[in-house]
Amino acid sequence: MTARNPEDRPSTTEVSQALYELSLSSRGKHKVDATVIPADEAARMEEVRRYSILDTPPDGAFDRLTALAARLFSVPVAIVSIVDHDRIWFKSHHGLDVQQISRDPGLCASAILQDDLWVVENAPEDPRALLNPLVAGEFGLKFYAGAPLKTRNGYNLGTLCILDFEPRTMTDSDSANLRDLAAVVMTDLELRLEAASGLPRTA
Repeated sequence: MTARNPEDRPSTTEVSQALYELSLSSRGKHKVDATVIPADEAARMEEVRRYSILDTPPDGAFDRLTALAARLFSVPVAIVSIVDHDRIWFKSHHGLDVQQISRDPGLCASAILQDDLWVVENAPEDPRALLNPLVAGEFGLKFYAGAPLKTRNGYNLGTLCILDFEPRTMTDSDSANLRDLAAVVMTDLELRLEAASGLPRTA
């Protein structure tokens, strides 16, 4: 990825305010678009609950990972997200202060439907994202790449994603790096689950 001029990007305050206003406008909306619901949603949500990560306090390990992702890809925003039944909750959020958004406008909701990376390189010209409020609204999102956080049982809890306000192109090396960082997140979550359950570590 080619680094962009940081002066041309929205400030952290502007980004956070736009996401905060979006989250406020989404409150009270409990019906999620069926197109972003996986066929195995009930089992997936059981897996989300099994990991007991939702609404846990900030964590230095995940915050270091999102900071590293932002530096590695030269992007202003990097997030570890968990997709709940009606919201996308941010376990770690580098570059903004918002902790969650509604599941409906969230690109992470689409990313968990994939077996591999979900990439939108130029959102205003991508038919998959044209109507997304993060793209069409004040947030002004142009680029999104998310690697699913897949459990050993094959369920996607959420994503490790990177965002920018300029179009980007993902190289093969970029894709490999994002997959590896997502794998590090899942290794950490698996170890925490094993420690909490008292189960021996498996290969």
